[in-house]
Order: sequence, then C-alpha cells, then structure tokens
Amino acid sequence: MSEFAFEPIHGLPENLPPGEALRWQGAPHWRVLARRAFYVRSVAFYFGVLIVLRVVFLLVGGAPAPTVILSALWLATLGLLATGILTLLAMLYSRSTVYSITDYRVVIRFGVALPMAVNIPFKIVESAGLRTYPDGSGDIPLVLSKGQNVSYLIMWPNVRPWQFTNAQPMLRSIPEAAKVADILAEALRSATAEMAAEAEAVTEQAVDADREDSAPASEPSLEPSAAKAGGQ
Repeated sequence: MSEFAFEPIHGLPENLPPGEALRWQGAPHWRVLARRAFYVRSVAFYFGVLIVLRVVFLLVGGAPAPTVILSALWLATLGLLATGILTLLAMLYSRSTVYSITDYRVVIRFGVALPMAVNIPFKIVESAGLRTYPDGSGDIPLVLSKGQNVSYLIMWPNVRPWQFTNAQPMLRSIPEAAKVADILAEALRSATAEMAAEAEAVTEQAVDADREDSAPASEPSLEPSAAKAGGQ
C-alpha cells in the first residue's frame, strides 16, 4: 500500500502547520510530458525515417511488393509499440505527480511504483527560472543554495534536463506556467521578507543583550540614602 494512500491533503504527506497555507497545486500535463520528457515525437520521427529508408532500400534492390509492405508494417508496429509505451509512462507519471506551493515551501510528490515526497523550503532556494512554450505550458526549475542537493535519478523527470551535477528540482510541463511562476515569486518574496524581519529582530535582540552585558556596573554610593538621612 502506498504511504500516500491516506493523504491528509492531496499531494502532501502531512497536514500543514498552523500559519502555513496552500497557494497552488497542480501536476504535469501528460501530453506535454510525453513530448518534452519522453520525446514521443522524436521516437515517432525516428521510426518514420527508418520505414522510408527500408522501403527505398528494398525497392532499389528489386524486392517484391509484399516483402516491402511486410517490412514496412513490421517497423511501423515496433514504432507504435515504442511510442505507446512512452505515452503510457507519461500518463502514469502525470497522474502520480503533484506539485504544491505553500507560503514557505515547494512540495513535489512523485513516483509510480514507490511514491515519495520532497520538501523544498524557500530558505534553501536561491532563485527560480521559467521556460514557457507556445501552448502556455512550461517548466519552473529551482536553483538550490550551495550544499543543498537532490538526486537527479530519483527525482527524474521532475528535474532540469541534463543538469546532472547540482541537480535542480523542477515543476515540469505544467499548464499556465507563467501564472504559476507569478504565484511562486510572490510566495518567495513574502517568505524572504518575513525571514529578513525575523533575522533583523534577532540581531537587534543580540545587540541589546551585548549592550547590557558591556554596560559598567553601578558603583555603590558613599552618600547616605534618603531614608537614612531622614532618620538622623
């Protein structure tokens, strides 16, 4: 049974703590994922070229028509099988993946056979990019601060392509990517401003404490107190 069979919130492994709200949630579109991550069109084109070359080769060699047709059909069957498997994988990855943006983090839940979730707090995100396509879909890679790493192999395809070292987790093939990027940017700005305010408050408290520690202790007065003076 999946560890996410009873998610308290869809796409999240546990309830959000008090004061943290969910700003956006979505998933990769399977058609876009099939084109951009599984290269279904490239595979189909590859088999199309093979079929044309095979037919031309057989015709030039004087092969009979039935042989040419059977050879072409065999390659076409292989091509359909390959593209069908890749398309099915894209659909499965799309259904099992959920991207969540909260006030303080990005959560990527993924995995077909073994679901898992990766929490990416905003405090370890240096920057976020955006790449859009003509249909409005796009990718949002996250650049993590130095020393923060994710596994390219484990998180694929939810990582920036070909970025093997210092892998960048990515919201991939999401519809209306520009709107999602605006939501993420606003969440990052709010969280950054809040963290800066907290850091400034801590710094001020530390400075005040240092001032108190470095202040000279008051020396005892040799003059009689008011009470003693009045009693004389």
